[in-house]
Amino acid sequence: MQSKTFAIGGDMTVGRLGFGSMRLTGPGVWGPPRDREAALETLRRVPELGINLIDTADSYGPDVTEPLIREALFPYPASLHIATKAGLRRAGPDQWRPHGDPDYLIAQAQRSRELLKVDRIDLWQLHRIDPAVPAGEQFAAVRQLLDTGVIRHAGLSEVGVTQIQAAQRIFPVATVQNRYNLADRASEDVLEYCERNGIGFIPWFPLAAGRLTETGSTLDRIAQAHGATSGQIAIAWLLRRSPVILPIPGTSKAAHLEENAAASDIMLSDLEFDQLDQASRSAA
Repeated sequence: MQSKTFAIGGDMTVGRLGFGSMRLTGPGVWGPPRDREAALETLRRVPELGINLIDTADSYGPDVTEPLIREALFPYPASLHIATKAGLRRAGPDQWRPHGDPDYLIAQAQRSRELLKVDRIDLWQLHRIDPAVPAGEQFAAVRQLLDTGVIRHAGLSEVGVTQIQAAQRIFPVATVQNRYNLADRASEDVLEYCERNGIGFIPWFPLAAGRLTETGSTLDRIAQAHGATSGQIAIAWLLRRSPVILPIPGTSKAAHLEENAAASDIMLSDLEFDQLDQASRSAA
């Protein structure tokens, strides 16, 4: 029986299926949502469905999703945990540039705390390690945020095992957020390291499955057998893949959120999991 919860940092228990807020923004993750009321409705539905982990970032919009979360959900339910990120700057739609100046990272975390209206950010993640700034200086900034109580737990995004190990020498790495899904298994070694070390692994873009969604494919056949969508099966596979995986599928529609949430109740058989795993590895 797979666990439905995971303790981030060993002491912050969350449901393993979370919600990603990036899709609440405009096209190119830029500007406000096309339908603001629908975005707010979706956010309000999150805790009603028992989801208690919301992932966001200062760069989503930028400065769009954090205020939306506050507007929709403040005062927050006691069980709700919000994770945010900093370390990427935006110049326009679909444009992302690492910015790891330590003073900037600290200031952005403090600003996120204000925008979210929380005393302490439950989980703050370095959105990217900036190659133009010594990694140790960026990690030291994260350590300072922990020591001063601005954040409770800290994580990294889009990193390799060596980078995680370097960061661990300076602060406890509670989570890693890398791209990972049925069609992209490039972070397999990172996932395995996280599993061995009790680090939460947050796969972004979890619903992507590429050619695996084609009619008659293994994914399509298993989805039909469960009366489910291919996206739901992709989530169910992730939840079965490792007890440290915390998928955060995102959407701007409440109906799609409900569909994603239902995926946590789908139990794949050993055979189905193995067939998807083989199809995934072959596609990758």
